[in-house]
Amino acid sequence: MNTVILRMKWPRQLQRCCIVAAALLSAPAAHTREPAFDCAEAEGQVQTLVCTDDGLAQLDRELTSAYHTALEALPPDGVPQTKAQQRGWIKGRDDCWKADDVLQCVSTAYQTRIIELQIASGQLSAPVAISLDCGDSEQAPFFAAFYNDTSPPAVVLTRGQDQIIAFIARSGSGARYTSDGVEYWEHQGQASIDWFGTKLVCAVAK
Repeated sequence: MNTVILRMKWPRQLQRCCIVAAALLSAPAAHTREPAFDCAEAEGQVQTLVCTDDGLAQLDRELTSAYHTALEALPPDGVPQTKAQQRGWIKGRDDCWKADDVLQCVSTAYQTRIIELQIASGQLSAPVAISLDCGDSEQAPFFAAFYNDTSPPAVVLTRGQDQIIAFIARSGSGARYTSDGVEYWEHQGQASIDWFGTKLVCAVAK
C-alpha cells in the first residue's frame, strides 16, 4: 500500500496569523508586576528582591499609594515630618539584608509602614482601644487597638509613649499577635504580653 501524504495549502492570511501566534507563544512572559520605583535604578540586595518578588512589588505599590494619600490628607506642618520618616523607613527596609529571613523582614517592614501611614492620615477607621490592667498602677497605662480590616489583621499596642504594631500570628487558641521583641496573646479575657523581654499578665477591661 502506498502512503499518501496530503499537503494542504493554507490561505496566505491564515499563514500570517499562525506565524504571529507562534511568535507570541514563544516570547518570554513580561514581568508586569513591578514596584512603584524604577527597577533600573535598584541598589542593593533588598531593592533587587522587591523588583523580583511579586508579593513585595505589590506591597511597594500599596505603600506608595498610602504614602501619597497621607501627604494629601495631612496638614501642611505634618508633611515634612512624614517625608523624613519615609526616608528613615527606606533606610530601615534596605537594612533587612542583615536579617536571617530577609523576605520576612522586608514584608513586615512594608506591612507596618502601610498601616502607620493609614492610621496617621485617617485612612483607617480608628477602633476603640481597650485598656489592659497589668496589676501595677505605677507602670505606664497599656492599651490595645485592633484593626481587623487590615491585611494582615493588626493590633496597635501602646504603653506610655511607646507604640508598636503587631500582626496576627498562628495560635492554637485565642488571639496572638507578634512583632520584633513583642508578643500579645489574648485568651478568655486575659492577655499574656512579652514586651521586649518584660513578661506581663494583664486583664482585658470589659
